[in-house]
Amino acid sequence: MSETFGLVSIIMAAYNAADTLPTAVGSVLAQTYTDFELLIIDDCSSDSTRDVAQRFCIQDSRVRLLCNEQNVGVSRTRRRGLETARGEWIAILDSDDAWRPDKLEKQAALQQRTGAPLLYTGSAFMDADGRPMDWVLHVPATLNYRQILKQNLLSNSSALVRRDLYERYSVINDDLHEDFATWLQILHSGCTACGVDEPLLLYRIARTSKSGNKLRSAVMNWNTYRFTGLNPLQAAYYEIWYMVKGVLKYRNLK
Repeated sequence: MSETFGLVSIIMAAYNAADTLPTAVGSVLAQTYTDFELLIIDDCSSDSTRDVAQRFCIQDSRVRLLCNEQNVGVSRTRRRGLETARGEWIAILDSDDAWRPDKLEKQAALQQRTGAPLLYTGSAFMDADGRPMDWVLHVPATLNYRQILKQNLLSNSSALVRRDLYERYSVINDDLHEDFATWLQILHSGCTACGVDEPLLLYRIARTSKSGNKLRSAVMNWNTYRFTGLNPLQAAYYEIWYMVKGVLKYRNLK
């Protein structure tokens, strides 16, 4: 399949991620789809993130390390990875998440069947210490713009997207959910995303993350709606949907 699908560039922004990086990178190196490059971009970490990443570079030539000279935030860090990427397909993996071994293979197969320019998967969850949690986020077979406005079921670390779309619509703004804004704009352009309803992403719930702080996350979600062109009334309507869906999700994770 790698001969027909081509190179996947995996972008991993990392900041003080020395503890979680081995799990994340290890899950990439275990992929059954092997035609990939992994770009780890260290955002001027103060821990041993750079040393941990460098060891993987020595271990596997498909892993490359880029180092920011100063801390610039996650969206600009991902943009640097994109500018360096060589593949026609982009995958994002946060440095505290992980993939199941057949994640890329199943998405590549689905893309070849459907022609979708954007793909995603279901998710399993783990706590901050890496212990598995007993709940799975199921996803529909397809997602369009109207559906994703009510709930972002397209987890960033599950995404596989055509490079030209990601270059055109990726957002540099850490005051909102830049990944959500990207998917909204891609789907608003008329694309439909296709999903694999299996927990191929293992998502870490960390209270120190942007999504872990519920109030901050809600404000960023509002900013995302406004950034992508919704008027205040529309944004308020979908923000209510966001909060209801978020409460239901949190109850499941509890």
